[in-house]
Amino acid sequence: MKNKFVTVQSFIATRWFNNFASETKLRAFQEKKLIKHFAYLRSHSSYFAKFPPITSLNQITDLPVMDKSVMMQYFNQMNTVGLDKDTAMKIAIKSEKSRDFNETYKGITVGLSSGTSGHRGVFVVSEQERGAWAGAVLAKYLPKDGLFGHRIAFFLRANNNLYETVGSRLIKFRYFDIYKTMDDNITNLAAYNPTILVAPPSILGVIADKIVSGELSINPQKIISVAEVLTAKDEKRFKKVFRTKIIFQAYQCTEGFLAYTCEEGSLHLNEDIVYVEKNFLDNQHFVPIVTDFRRASQPIVRYRLNDILVTSKKKCSCGNAMTVIDRIEGREDDIFLFKDKAGELIKVFPDMIGRCLLYVKNIKEYRVVQTDYDQLIIYLDNTDTTVQKAIASEFTQLSNKLSFIAPKLRYEPYRLDLSRKLKRIERQFSK
Repeated sequence: MKNKFVTVQSFIATRWFNNFASETKLRAFQEKKLIKHFAYLRSHSSYFAKFPPITSLNQITDLPVMDKSVMMQYFNQMNTVGLDKDTAMKIAIKSEKSRDFNETYKGITVGLSSGTSGHRGVFVVSEQERGAWAGAVLAKYLPKDGLFGHRIAFFLRANNNLYETVGSRLIKFRYFDIYKTMDDNITNLAAYNPTILVAPPSILGVIADKIVSGELSINPQKIISVAEVLTAKDEKRFKKVFRTKIIFQAYQCTEGFLAYTCEEGSLHLNEDIVYVEKNFLDNQHFVPIVTDFRRASQPIVRYRLNDILVTSKKKCSCGNAMTVIDRIEGREDDIFLFKDKAGELIKVFPDMIGRCLLYVKNIKEYRVVQTDYDQLIIYLDNTDTTVQKAIASEFTQLSNKLSFIAPKLRYEPYRLDLSRKLKRIERQFSK
């Protein structure tokens, strides 16, 4: 009952009150939240107790930046629920292996976090935090003209109590396990006939294929892309197949609910939930450093993600002052590294690599993997040599433009691996 009350409270606040007409009002709200939140952490976490109080938003930069390795190193001292790291890891691994994600530790949800970086960790979320998360998600994504009676279909690698929180008598929720056969999932999806479909782009692609072939007939009101980078090519295709003007995105990771697509189609940072510092890589691309005002069981304070976001100069017509970003581009460790004739490194962002295939016709599925400074493997669903020549031409033009030595290209058949997150652009070597 308490959890449902928190969900309703979070829903009302997010839906009708946490809309900021000006950046000044937004920053004042964030400062108030941060001061209160950090005071709680200092009194409940031995790790944060050693830092002085915070009395203004600007003081957040006095705190150290953390990442997954730091969080795991100080897990026992950081968390405020007395959970031991080894115990948490055992619960998380057991759930992954059994595919039963209902086990909790004294009401605390425990999950395994690997992300696309491959570094293993655990995340913990309290019952109250689950309720607040569910309320925020529903507030941002349920259609304005109808709150109840929705059937939400969720395709993810792992289910969790965090996601099950969304379900209620007024809103149906069904988790589809991508480790099960897609034929079974498609059959069950047809019978369920969702009004809202939530899935990674790789799964949306499979579902789109079934719709085009006539093997599946569903007509969701909303399509929400999660967990993987949504490329411009995929977005265009999904809009056509699902007959919708907007493919919504939920930028959700174990570190928090970080961004959402509003009804006008803009991707906003959830600055009513998190404070985001921008670590710029150039004048457009930045890596977010996140502080979550709601996460107390496992504090997220100045957590540096490995994602690359792209700024936008757009002011959204929805009227909310929360920051608009142009896109989520990929991981920082997937920036491709080439060399020029003098042997100097040239960095190329994932979007620029993706565009070398975006401009080529007759490609639906692809992956580009860099195995060395001058070696790329391109996985394609089309083996036509004219397609390969067109791709080679695009890479030659890019190398000339950016003055790096053009890489050698090797082509392989594309195969979808549902056991891991799809990374269209991936670098597999270190500097």
